[in-house]
Amino acid sequence: MKLLIIVNPVSGGVDKKPFLNRVDEICRYYGIDYNVFQTTGDKDEERLKSVLQLYKPDKVASVGGDGTTLFTGVSLLGSDIPMGIVPMGSANGMAVELSVNPDPEAALKDLIISELYAKLDLVRVNKKHYCLHIGDVGVNAQIVEAYSKDPNRGMVTYAKYLYEMVTKATPFPITVHANGEEVHDNYFSVAICNARKYGTGVPLNLNGSPFDGKFELVMVKKMDAATLIMAGLAKFNEKFYDNLNATVLSSDRAKVTFDEPRLLQLDGEVIGHFKTLDIEIIKGAITLITHGGNEYIEKGLY
Repeated sequence: MKLLIIVNPVSGGVDKKPFLNRVDEICRYYGIDYNVFQTTGDKDEERLKSVLQLYKPDKVASVGGDGTTLFTGVSLLGSDIPMGIVPMGSANGMAVELSVNPDPEAALKDLIISELYAKLDLVRVNKKHYCLHIGDVGVNAQIVEAYSKDPNRGMVTYAKYLYEMVTKATPFPITVHANGEEVHDNYFSVAICNARKYGTGVPLNLNGSPFDGKFELVMVKKMDAATLIMAGLAKFNEKFYDNLNATVLSSDRAKVTFDEPRLLQLDGEVIGHFKTLDIEIIKGAITLITHGGNEYIEKGLY
């Protein structure tokens, strides 16, 4: 078997060298031919395309956070090459959603051994931007932008910006056209969800699935201390989700319009400011290497 390891060396502020040393030991032990591709931020898409064409891997491992997972998945569009996830980012939201083992070495062994595959959906925005986990406009996008500029990483840094942005947040007009209907109101944020929860574990919706050919738009109407407390409690007990003041729409296509260009982030990457978002799902776009412990697999929802 030929295994391509795609690594983001800076994701999560985690040094990947010890892990890569273990990759070498594991692959040598099992007689696996492997190659390592490290992202640099300079022509990564072009360089990876060349590696994929020349190396022709049987499997790909995405090592990093949600941004690395998205980069890997988009790079494999149009191919049948399966990918698995090794969580080594700040929050690893999609890895948590898909029940990936949180231990990187165990996750690597799972994707090497497993022959269980599922077709994962991908969200496309304005025809050229992609989202595998969760994207949004509003408070969280502002947090992501501030976090991306901070040399420090981890949940403490994220919490600092969460407090700062929430205390300054004000609602803004959002209009959504989906399923033949129009929704218009003032909201603090709108999230584009191909999954149910943020990487922090806080649920945005309870019924979404990254395998169902639909995404959820979650528009948050209320943002105060009580809402944050309920959101935090919902991480541990989903019954508290009922107290979150949000409008949830499920669709395979939608148009979202703002009063002025607003900041968009997708899977932890700041994309830019947009006044209109045309959102669509690409059903079964990515072949995911998974396992029987994935709750979507257990429930037959794939």
